[in-house]
Amino acid sequence: MLKISKLNNAIRVTAVIAVSALTACNTTQPSVETQVNANISFEQVSKDVTYLASNELQGRGNFSKDINTAANYIAERFKAIGLTSQSGSANDIQSFLQEYRIKTVTPEKLNVTLNENSIPSDKLAIASSNDEINWQNDKTINIHSIGEDDDMRSSLQEINHQGGNHIVLVNTAHEKMFKRYQAYFNRGITKLETSEKQSGELTGGSIILVLSNNKNLKKFTVQASNTVNKTVLKNVVGVLPGKSKADEIVLYSAHYDHLGMQGDSEIFNGADDDASGTSAIINLAEHFSKTHANERTVMFAAFSAEEIGGFGSKYFSKQLNPDTITAMVNIEMIGKPSKFGAGTVWMTGMDRSSLGEQLNNALASTDNNTLKVHNDPYPKQNLFYRSDNATLARLGVPAHSFSSTQLDKDEHYHQTSDDINSVDLSSMHQVIKTLAIATTPLVEGKITPSRIDPNLVKNKGRIY
Repeated sequence: MLKISKLNNAIRVTAVIAVSALTACNTTQPSVETQVNANISFEQVSKDVTYLASNELQGRGNFSKDINTAANYIAERFKAIGLTSQSGSANDIQSFLQEYRIKTVTPEKLNVTLNENSIPSDKLAIASSNDEINWQNDKTINIHSIGEDDDMRSSLQEINHQGGNHIVLVNTAHEKMFKRYQAYFNRGITKLETSEKQSGELTGGSIILVLSNNKNLKKFTVQASNTVNKTVLKNVVGVLPGKSKADEIVLYSAHYDHLGMQGDSEIFNGADDDASGTSAIINLAEHFSKTHANERTVMFAAFSAEEIGGFGSKYFSKQLNPDTITAMVNIEMIGKPSKFGAGTVWMTGMDRSSLGEQLNNALASTDNNTLKVHNDPYPKQNLFYRSDNATLARLGVPAHSFSSTQLDKDEHYHQTSDDINSVDLSSMHQVIKTLAIATTPLVEGKITPSRIDPNLVKNKGRIY
């Protein structure tokens, strides 16, 4: 009886071990590719981009009611996914909306005298962030002269980067270029409304252009008044709190604004630019919320005002310490196949941090090792500076844009034809899945890219 009892016990132990082993096998974590395929559906991606690019939203123009409708849709998706707001709340969609204010300063009246001679209005131009100007031989005003052989564009860029107040005498040899600046300035200067100073430096000012060959300026007066319009815009920000590395942030971003309407019937839907990227961050949020594998905090930001100067990302960057952002994956125009083939993606500024190399190492270790993040094939277009990533890169964040557009062949860019019918949904879906796979080690805290040297990133102008 003792021997039989021992045998029965042995059988029971063996059975328990077998069941435990079977249970362990059944709870084995599926591969990253399997999870991505299960969580990022073609149907949901198509639904999101189709709605955001629909005529119902009339192009999501920054100063329209329709952009608020788009913001609410994104916020509703974030809430349904289970994200929280930056404040930790998720009670209603309003908690996901990050409001900020911009002001547009448009010239109304400008009178200038040089050496007591009144200057005709057709020889004057003004770019200003101030409501009014009243200068009279003020020694704090910087006086510049752009000569016949000088580069007017470069000279004005340098002055713009300085900030402060300036009178610029422009030689008549540059009359054609002067007229371009005059027309540009007359449309008004839009700035983020803030009373702060960045690192103690001036953030605004005025530039008065005078088309004149006069180089000997002894006396001057400038009187100007401007019309100021202030507007409230909104970013949409959702957060997936991290675990062991909760104080480190991985940021996925896209801009959801576009050009809106022109006239009563022309709608610039912006399907590729950038309803595609906005749909990507929504579906990436849904994916990572289901995997529960984010050791780092993951933040998803849909910016407004990208099309009019990147003010949404600029405001966002002031609301948190940029040193806490491990990397920024900014998704910009992925609605059409790239020159490398359908479903492929490229990134800007790959040489500025190690992020691209690390993402490609992650892709190389997958079952489908043909996936790759390509280098920006259009270096002459300066694309690194043409989206919201540049704002964070100026603060040292490894911030890059990811795209698939063929800029040299894209006939739909900023055209009414950039609608849902011009989007290759299958290619777009694959790009999103590739980015999800590539960035998983980033979210899991297994890789950390090198920082961008902010000293090597060109600053934006402080006046216009």
